[in-house]
Amino acid sequence: MHLLTIIGRTRSYTEAARQLGLSKATVSQHISALERTAGVPLVQRSTRAVVLTAAGEQLVAETGPAFARIAHSFAAVRDLAETPRGVVRITTPVALGRQHLMPALAQFLQRFPGIHVELDLNDRLTNLVQEGFDLAIRHSAAPPDNLVAWELCGSRSLLVASRAYLTRYGTPRMPQELAQHACLLYLRGRSTPQSWTLTRTGREPVTVPIQGPVKANNSEVLRQAAQAGLGIALLPDFSAITGTPTVNDPQALLPVLPRWQVQGYFGERIYALRPWAPSVPRAVQALISHLREVFRHGFAAQPPQPEQHGT
Repeated sequence: MHLLTIIGRTRSYTEAARQLGLSKATVSQHISALERTAGVPLVQRSTRAVVLTAAGEQLVAETGPAFARIAHSFAAVRDLAETPRGVVRITTPVALGRQHLMPALAQFLQRFPGIHVELDLNDRLTNLVQEGFDLAIRHSAAPPDNLVAWELCGSRSLLVASRAYLTRYGTPRMPQELAQHACLLYLRGRSTPQSWTLTRTGREPVTVPIQGPVKANNSEVLRQAAQAGLGIALLPDFSAITGTPTVNDPQALLPVLPRWQVQGYFGERIYALRPWAPSVPRAVQALISHLREVFRHGFAAQPPQPEQHGT
């Protein structure tokens, strides 16, 4: 019956099996046995989806709160241990996870050997409840109202290009000049605009149509394209900043129009997000405290400054 509640939430035998540490075949066998005992179908499966029948929905609605209370009670008892223990499942953008979160987790796990982390690197927004995540690390202008949020640090969006690209094609001095350059666009699904709107204190916003040879939904890919000299990329600072390149490195990423800000792409804050619950497990509390300490200064390193690169 607990397995049925997980399937009701995830709508997937595969995801339910993964969350409970079972094989997909075992999940199917358990559900078949439960249906034989109940005497009615509880799950409808097709090549496209898994849905509960009316009887399955009724059973989950009546037993789900009991299982939630059991999980809460067990977590509370486990938290009586002197040191935090348990598994923490996290989802985070690829670049942030690879370049910054994993080094922070390495320190954390050495300090708390009883905690284990499952890390999902994914730029797509995730349903935390449905997919069973304890935390999401995301950049946003404001956290969603239906999640509990802890601010970790600020974040900026940067326009950058390689030294080789700027040497060959010149450096834009005003936003309007971006229309004449190859620009590397971050994809946000079908709603991705084909323009950038730039703002600066004391100036009117400027919207510029852009085009370029590469579009991608991953900031690391766009950074690599910029390093290869393919154009000017818009990146979050945690992806753009990769250390201090040597002065003569043609792949060194230099800021473009540093006094202007592109609006509407990447959030201005990094948050740890969690579905609401009556209490937060100690393992999750410990991790959030660690991340707030590690990221409290943000991504302080700066790209190298060019000698004369415009307004």
